Amino acid sequence: MLGERVHSLTGCTDSIMSSRDAQPRPLHVIETTGFGDYALIDSGVGRKLERFGTIIVDRPEPQALWQPKLVKADWAQAHAVFSASGEDEEKGKWRIDKPVPENWAVQVPVYPSPLGEKVPEGRMRGASRHSPLTPVLSPRGVGDARGEKGHSITMLCRMQGLWHLGLFPEQLPHWQWMQERIATVKDETPRVLNLFAYTGAASLLAAAASADVTHLDASKKAISWGRENQAASKLDAAKIRWILDDAAKFVAREVRRGKTYHVILVDPPKFGRGPEGEVWDLFTHLPGLLKDCAQLLAPKHASMVLTVYAIRASALAFDQVMRQTLDGRGGTFETGELAIRAKNGFAVPTSLYSRWAA
Repeated sequence: MLGERVHSLTGCTDSIMSSRDAQPRPLHVIETTGFGDYALIDSGVGRKLERFGTIIVDRPEPQALWQPKLVKADWAQAHAVFSASGEDEEKGKWRIDKPVPENWAVQVPVYPSPLGEKVPEGRMRGASRHSPLTPVLSPRGVGDARGEKGHSITMLCRMQGLWHLGLFPEQLPHWQWMQERIATVKDETPRVLNLFAYTGAASLLAAAASADVTHLDASKKAISWGRENQAASKLDAAKIRWILDDAAKFVAREVRRGKTYHVILVDPPKFGRGPEGEVWDLFTHLPGLLKDCAQLLAPKHASMVLTVYAIRASALAFDQVMRQTLDGRGGTFETGELAIRAKNGFAVPTSLYSRWAA
C-alpha cells in the first residue's frame, strides 16, 4: 500500500488466527508516511510539525516524548501554531503567523487506481500480506475523483477552535484497506456504512470506488462540511446518504429493517452526544454497538474496522471484543496501532485499531 509499513509488536509472523483461538496474538503497527498533499515533517517535545497541502501547522502531540530532529528555524516555518486550553487538548486557539485561507484543498488519493497500471507484487515487512498497488496522484493533482487527472478526492481543511483540520491522514491505510475490500464485491453494488463519519473522507473514497455509502454523524456541522467535500470532489452524483442521527439508534433500526453492508467503519469518540442529547460512552456502549453492527454484515465479502482515539486503553481489549462479537464468522483479524512516520524521523502513534475480513 502507498506509504504503508506493517510490523508486529511481538515479532511473531503468524497473525491470522481463529476468533476462538485463546493463544497470545501479535499486535501490529501500521505506519504511513503520508501522501502527496500530506507529510509529517517532524515531531518532538510534545508537538508535531505537519504539512496539509501547502499549509504547515504546529500542533500538540503529547506522545512525542523525544527531541525534534529539525532546528527551531525549521519549525518557525509553520503558518499556524495551536495552543490547547485547559485539560481538553482538542480545544484551544490557533496563532496565525502567516496568511492562511479560510478553506484550502487537500487531495487524498483514491486507491487502487482504476487505470490498469501494473505494480510489482510484494510482502509488507512483518506479519501481514498486502497488495502494494500505488494510486495515481501527482503531489498537486486536482480533478474529478473518477477521472484520469489527479485521481483523488478533495478534502477542505480549515482552522477552527479545535486542533484538527477536518482530515485525519493516519487513516490512509484503513481507507486503502476499505477500497480493497470494496473491490472484492463482484455480484452486487458494494454497500458501506460509515459510523461517526465526521467530514467524510472515507465516505467519499468509498463512493469513488463505486460503493453505495451511508454516512452517519451526530454533528450537523460535520455533515455540512462533508457535503462541501463531496461538491469539491465533483462527486455530486455519487450515492451517499448523509444521515444526522445517533449511531446506536440508527444501527438498531437497520438491524430491525434487515439491512446489510459489505464494509462497516466504526470510529467512535470516547464520550459524545447524539443530535437529541443521547449520551455515548465508549466503554459502556461499544460492545452493544458492535454486536448490532455484526448483524448488519453481509453474508459474503464482509469486513469491519474499528478505530479508537485518545484513550487510556490497550489495543488488546478492542481485539478481544471484536473477536467475541464476530465469533463464528470465521475470517481474519488484525489489531494494533496506527502511526505516522516523518520521512527522516520518528513515528507518532495516533490510534488503536482492530479490523476483520470474512
